[in-house]
Amino acid sequence: MARAKILGKSIVLIIFIIILVLFGLMWFDYLGIVQMKKVFSPVYRLFGLQPQTTTADSSPNDLSEADLDNDRWAKRLEALDIRTEELDKREADVQAGEDNNTQIAQELEDQKKAQEEREKTFNSQVRMYDDRKVNIEQIVQNLNGMQPEKAVAIIVEMDDQDIIDVLRQAEADAQGSGKGSMGSYWLSLMPADRAAEIQRKMANKPTSIVDED
Repeated sequence: MARAKILGKSIVLIIFIIILVLFGLMWFDYLGIVQMKKVFSPVYRLFGLQPQTTTADSSPNDLSEADLDNDRWAKRLEALDIRTEELDKREADVQAGEDNNTQIAQELEDQKKAQEEREKTFNSQVRMYDDRKVNIEQIVQNLNGMQPEKAVAIIVEMDDQDIIDVLRQAEADAQGSGKGSMGSYWLSLMPADRAAEIQRKMANKPTSIVDED
């Protein structure tokens, strides 16, 4: 019997609590604190009530604080934009510097290659000059050991520049040994027109490989 009474009191208490909760929710919804108008609208219409549908305006202090917050955020965003622009400009400057350095390095590399090519060409020309000078000296020695007529027969088959170099080398050898040069005599035995052409070229171009020693 006692248990039945306790159970009955508990049920009544639960129902009372539920009623209080519902009433509280209705009151908060009426004031606009919570949004449950769709649930309680039939009840409002039953009692002829109009629930609060708008929230109260914020106080001047709240509005001022909100404006200050908005200003702070706006300034922070502006500062971030300025910082981003500065970083972008620095990155562009760094990239431009790297591109300029790359271009300078490429130009230096090209100049180095060009210098190496010039040195190779010069060394090749020096080797050719040395080989030619040795050959001319050997030819003169061979011609000096021949009869003049046979020597001239070989000389006239040469190119004009080779003849000029042979004659000048013969002159240089003669001066070095203190003997007479065969160059003039070989020239006198050559055909007159060929000899005249050789003499003309020698006068117009006085230097040769034998003059550079």
